[in-house]
Amino acid sequence: MLRNMYRERPSTLPGAVLWTRTVPADETEHRVLPDGCLDLIWHNGRLLVAGPDTTAQLGSSTPGATYTGLRFAPGIGPTVLGVPAHELRDRRVPLADLWPSARVRRLTERAAETPRPGHFLENLARDQLRDTTPEPSTRALVASIASGDSVTTTANALGLSTRQLHRRCLHAFGYGPKTLARILRMTRALTLARSGTPFAQVAAESGYADQAHLSREVRALAGIPLTQLITPPLRPAERSRDRHNR
Repeated sequence: MLRNMYRERPSTLPGAVLWTRTVPADETEHRVLPDGCLDLIWHNGRLLVAGPDTTAQLGSSTPGATYTGLRFAPGIGPTVLGVPAHELRDRRVPLADLWPSARVRRLTERAAETPRPGHFLENLARDQLRDTTPEPSTRALVASIASGDSVTTTANALGLSTRQLHRRCLHAFGYGPKTLARILRMTRALTLARSGTPFAQVAAESGYADQAHLSREVRALAGIPLTQLITPPLRPAERSRDRHNR
């Protein structure tokens, strides 16, 4: 029987994570949670892009299928791909839809020849970043939003109006600062909950008004109750970033 094999490691590309996954024989569908990230994926002889999700996405895959992906930190993917994040929101598209088809064809041929597709994805992204760099304030923006700062506070710290901040967030993350804040807050909450932290403490440390607020937000974004994401332990299929074929 095929076993669900998911592995990830920090990428040689700063801020990114390289992951691989083999679909198990008994999987009927998997749930991908929003996290503000974009992924560049190699699967079945194709280069694919998974855009930022606003809510959980459900998908199915062929048992035994393998995926290799490069998950970019929030705000970095659009710089690598040369496409605003909001144009990819809740979408999974072939890279050939974003870049010249002749170039993608050459890249696909090279990827098919290498025994290390993850290494190929890293080099491809690194080559893209040689010609352009992420907006310097992106990291500070994410840190401010993740810490719970208000939209106005974040905008003032970056020397922007709230409208300018909203536009920058749409380009970098695919959605406005309030949606980004909700997603980053849930990501932090899940990390704490999976470590065994009591839900009431999770709510307090993650910036929710109370445990009921935490429960409502997780259900709204993940589509299922927090308890189903924690017990039984979350399956690797739900941890992975193989956001594809939706």
